[in-house]
Amino acid sequence: MSLTRTSTDMPVANVLIGGVVLPTEYMPVRNPARTEEVVGHCALGTPGMVHEAIRHAEAAAANWRELGYTQRAQLLRAAYPRLQETLADRANLLTREQGKVLWESVADARGPETIIEYFAGLIDDGYGRDERTDERGRVIVRRVPRGVTAVIVPWNYPIYLACQHLIPALITGNTVVVKPSEYAPLALSHTLAILAEALPKGVLNVVPGEGHVAGRALIESDGVKNVLFTGSVPVGQEILRANAETVRAASLELGGNDPALVLRDAVFDESTMHEMVRGVFTCAGQICFNIKRIYVPRTRMAEFLEMFIAAADTIAVGDGLDARSTMGPLNNANQASRVRRLLDAAREAGATVQAVGSQLNPDSWERGYFMLPHVVSDIDHDHPLVQTEQFGPVVPVLPYDSLDEGIAMANGTEYGLAASVWTADPEAGLQVGERLEAGSVFINTHRLGASDMTMPFGGMKKSGLGRTHTTMILDECTEAQALSFRSDVSAFPGPALAEQAR
Repeated sequence: MSLTRTSTDMPVANVLIGGVVLPTEYMPVRNPARTEEVVGHCALGTPGMVHEAIRHAEAAAANWRELGYTQRAQLLRAAYPRLQETLADRANLLTREQGKVLWESVADARGPETIIEYFAGLIDDGYGRDERTDERGRVIVRRVPRGVTAVIVPWNYPIYLACQHLIPALITGNTVVVKPSEYAPLALSHTLAILAEALPKGVLNVVPGEGHVAGRALIESDGVKNVLFTGSVPVGQEILRANAETVRAASLELGGNDPALVLRDAVFDESTMHEMVRGVFTCAGQICFNIKRIYVPRTRMAEFLEMFIAAADTIAVGDGLDARSTMGPLNNANQASRVRRLLDAAREAGATVQAVGSQLNPDSWERGYFMLPHVVSDIDHDHPLVQTEQFGPVVPVLPYDSLDEGIAMANGTEYGLAASVWTADPEAGLQVGERLEAGSVFINTHRLGASDMTMPFGGMKKSGLGRTHTTMILDECTEAQALSFRSDVSAFPGPALAEQAR
């Protein structure tokens, strides 16, 4: 890894603490469509910088928590003009560092305003406060901020997923330290700098860097009182181990290996196939709740494969900034290598592996982490390509003979983030959905937009703990506190119990 001390001629993901940029070493951020192209530089935050960020967050906490929900929301809204003014540039930059096609980056970059408006409209200064008086006296129950909150962000949808945790944490009165992924830190860091400018110093701090350095320092610090994390199961397990030492809260949205269960009466038409293809291959398959396994009645397998492959064959793979592209490259070398290993293992096991789609620029294909979509059939259910989260443009399609068998296969992994049921009878689909082990179950859809902020989102089993969206994420960011003034406690018998025991 090449390092540089400064970088002023291109975008930089800086360490931002208390409103001040701290100089440090930097690593290059490369374009996954052209790996020789350096898009910008990412600061390599140190453990010392992490602790300094936590110190500033602690210092800012008292004043920030004293503001009401409405005032905190208004301060966040003050960032709107700069966010809107920079939207096109941030989306363009995001595609260049992450790889996905431009419309996906635009949707990602629009996340802050959408999420701020939702939560600003969801709560007011009376949120979380309940007061009651009875013959014994008065009790107040209220929600209070947990304290300094770590928000640790993945590289696939960095802006939206950061704000999904960041905005609820801020609006409920917590101060925050964000650790962006080193694989896609630039557009997010630009976004966070705009938000930080609208807030009091120290309320929002940013420490980019490598996970095993900056990320580890953040999760191991006693100063952090809550961890909001989106990422892999192994890192989530590390956070839980660290939390066992510090005894603190965490909300973890971890991996997904989402099944799509096709029922016997499902309609196979152009609309259905288009919907399923989007559910599998958006962002080159690098979305936590993309469809990652498809189960089809054995009697309809041939029909399904023919139509699904034909629909997927329309995908054009190329640079995400090329208007002709419908799928970009994978984000990084490690992820591309992992997906290729899974495909190679499937071929060695005798599976049918079919590449679909087209290369927009075959001559420059090897310059980036490009991969055609793949549809895999004739594969055992216990194969790693089926049992693990591929996180790439690959989907296995497996047959089942009875509905009970299909449900058992859909539930037959350690994951439980989302699932879908495909049927001509939505009511029957809902009944089947109740038998699926997943935090979200969709009927006849399964893609970006299927879950929104009015629905709780999170996983069962190893797919995580806690929920985002709705007031559930507000509860993840706060503690319940009871305040009691009771002049009459005679209802508690006290010594009288001892007398009765005698």
